[in-house]
Amino acid sequence: MRKKLLILIILLLFVILIIGGFMIFYYLQGDNKVIQESKEQIDNQIEKQEIVKKDLFEDYYVEAEEIMEDMTIEEKVGQMFLVRYDSQDAIYDIQTENPGGYVLFSKDFNNQTKESIRNELDENQQNSKINMFFAVDEEGGTVVRVSNHKAFRSSKFKSPRQLYEEGGLELILEDSKEKSELLKSIGINMNLAPVADISNSSEDFIYDRSLGGDAQQTSEYVSEVVKLMNEYNLVSSIKHFPGYGNNRDTHTGFAIDLRNYEEFENSDFLPFISGIEVGAPTILVSHNIVGSMDQNYPASLSENVHKILREELEFSGLIITDDLAMRAIEEYAENGEAAVLAVQSGNDVIITSDFKNQKQQVLNAVQDGELSEDVIDFAVRRILACKLKYGIIEM
Repeated sequence: MRKKLLILIILLLFVILIIGGFMIFYYLQGDNKVIQESKEQIDNQIEKQEIVKKDLFEDYYVEAEEIMEDMTIEEKVGQMFLVRYDSQDAIYDIQTENPGGYVLFSKDFNNQTKESIRNELDENQQNSKINMFFAVDEEGGTVVRVSNHKAFRSSKFKSPRQLYEEGGLELILEDSKEKSELLKSIGINMNLAPVADISNSSEDFIYDRSLGGDAQQTSEYVSEVVKLMNEYNLVSSIKHFPGYGNNRDTHTGFAIDLRNYEEFENSDFLPFISGIEVGAPTILVSHNIVGSMDQNYPASLSENVHKILREELEFSGLIITDDLAMRAIEEYAENGEAAVLAVQSGNDVIITSDFKNQKQQVLNAVQDGELSEDVIDFAVRRILACKLKYGIIEM
């Protein structure tokens, strides 16, 4: 009898131990789950705070949204275009099509003086509901739109490569200061520069326009020039993402870049990253087909290339296409469809010589549901915020 009782007591204790063990296990699991959920919430909050902290234009979004409340969809889409300038049609187009801005080329400064072009651009601004970007490519060297004319400067601005060879970064910054002062004085508020491409071979298309240094030297050059331009409230545009390398001229045909992705990470991306870190407001994307990022579309129309720029390089400023009228784009889109692809892939601003047609294609895509109006709103909010930050729009 005692033996049976002892066995029952042992079995009972064993059952109690098992039940207790299970209870402790589930309690700890539940506690761990709570801890894990709390940790995830904290991580998400930190991530959100970091995103907000990195956002270049966050201080101006509220004002931008106030402006957007009074804008039609036609006006919003117009903001997304940086248009080839035509002085004869400018005022009419400004009043009817509401472009976000214009790009001026060398011919637009023919027979002009500093005073006359300033008056002309001021008149254009006065006729625009929302003040516009007025941009040029004044890189120096082979690409000079303004200093090509003696009425604006006694000699053309030298290329960054030549300046760097003659006097290093110090001479480049002296040149950039004079350049910024000149452009601002004649009503230009955006310079599509500096060139962040790395090239050391005279066979490369971009060779004459690049600094000529390695990734580290080019990175320092880009960051210092961007900082100086910011001091003058002159909008800079680092180009040509993701890096031209040894590719051909996309003005005359498409270029295929076969380099591996690690080469971009270890070299070509670095000057862009340095510019981003000091507050570069815009980055211009090339039409090169970069196989390691997207084998099917040019970088300017590639969703993945834009994802890399946004997520890996953490760029929160304006992404701008190279001119969509270039021949490198013709094989991928016709009749203005390139602009729709450009918006879908993640561009905020479209440079074009075919404004009215491409604007209408984007509007059609919104009306047909192919493009969400939210996508348009997100880009336009960023555009207006940039204009507010650089004093182009004053509230």
